[in-house]
Amino acid sequence: MSANLSLSFRLRKLLFAALLLLTFGLVIYWLTQENKPWIVPAEYKSLKNPLPPSESNFTAARQIYAHECAQCHGDSGKGDGPEARTHYPLPADLTNAKRMAGIADGEIFYQISEGRRPMPSFKNRLTEDQRWQLVLLVRSFSQPSECSGNLTGPTASSEPAEK
Repeated sequence: MSANLSLSFRLRKLLFAALLLLTFGLVIYWLTQENKPWIVPAEYKSLKNPLPPSESNFTAARQIYAHECAQCHGDSGKGDGPEARTHYPLPADLTNAKRMAGIADGEIFYQISEGRRPMPSFKNRLTEDQRWQLVLLVRSFSQPSECSGNLTGPTASSEPAEK
């Protein structure tokens, strides 16, 4: 009987060690995957926003943003929403003009559509037009001279007239 107990004890130790290694490996994988840059397919990089920067598009986008995005990205897009610190990696600062200048509209559209942990995918939650409206708003956060980057701007006076 003591041989069975010894074998059982060794087996439990081995299973515990294997579980510990697996857990450690998954944590390392999760941490390294989260810091990788977005891989956006080439066909998205050349996409241009089909929607004009009109007041109606900004109004619709501000409503969606307030409901779906502001809790993490913050009211003005700085990545400082009330839930931001609970996520890794932290939400992007959408007001960084240098960073945003290097990202095409199609790339922003892809990121909104596909998501990446911790950001959810919106391709099944929002229509294509709603996602393009968000691209307009996200782009406005890094262009304060054209429009204010918070949920109240852009104003009618800073917008071209709707056609």
